[in-house]
Amino acid sequence: MNVVPRPLPAAENSAGRICPRDYRYAPWVFARVADLSADTLYVVGGLYGNLAALAAIESLAAAEPRPPHIVFNGDFHWFDAEPDWFAGIEQGVATHRLLRGNIETEIARSADIGAGCGCAYPDNVDDDVVRYSNQIMTRLRAEIAPAARAPLRDLPMHLVAQIGALRVGIVHGDAESLAGWRFAHDALDDPRHRRWLDDVARAAQVDVFASTHTCLAALHDFQLSAGQLTVINNGAAGMPNFSGARFGLVTRIGTSPSPYTPLYGIARDGVHIEAIAVEYDHDAFLDRFLERWPEGSPAHASYYRRIVDGPDYSTAQAAPR
Repeated sequence: MNVVPRPLPAAENSAGRICPRDYRYAPWVFARVADLSADTLYVVGGLYGNLAALAAIESLAAAEPRPPHIVFNGDFHWFDAEPDWFAGIEQGVATHRLLRGNIETEIARSADIGAGCGCAYPDNVDDDVVRYSNQIMTRLRAEIAPAARAPLRDLPMHLVAQIGALRVGIVHGDAESLAGWRFAHDALDDPRHRRWLDDVARAAQVDVFASTHTCLAALHDFQLSAGQLTVINNGAAGMPNFSGARFGLVTRIGTSPSPYTPLYGIARDGVHIEAIAVEYDHDAFLDRFLERWPEGSPAHASYYRRIVDGPDYSTAQAAPR
């Protein structure tokens, strides 16, 4: 079944809220032969330039009984707006599968198309947040040479993985857009979206969608007329995800349980779908962040409180009901 991407609402017609046309795809693109097959998959969204979190994720992977397949599903860059820092992230992720998020897409463009950060922020996001994100994007483009940024444009927007009996669609945003918000926790809670999810499940022919982009984690399992569909959003691998906590999150999908105690998860069809904490060196990351983004900078205004205190969000809100 073809599912036509929804029209863009008028509220998205400004920098930072616009959803560029080249972000769009139809859910049936996932109804294809899997791009990769593995016993264990790590989906790492929203690293945001956190080298300490990258080191912690490599340590998690090294302790697995068998090496997991690691996919960085976009926004691995963000705070790393200086050449050496940016190069360090590029080198660290280069041995893994990469998807581009809105950050990689917009910094790779040869010309500004007016999309700002490319976040496609919905109406309920404050205008100041949008403005700060656009300013961070401007700084990234100014500080990183075009030759270093340009290769990011060739990264894919989505992948399909076969993990045991389950087909997993890996995206940055949602089933229709690189910057889509329909896999956000509040959208997944909204019963009005069940018809859309049913259409998507029927068209995509996947059992699980793994996403990020919205910066808040969620795991929902739906019984739809098209069948069972699980959606897991890891929130952010490189920033705190819950109030009073200082760890990132990765999504782990495997044919055996995680060797680490998950924060929450489900098992279906012999496959474990889990949220795993990334206990990175908070002080090292914060020092690097403040050196580049001191008080008065857009990143400090938008992210400092989250980095030190976490968002106003709990594991109970993210965990499956």
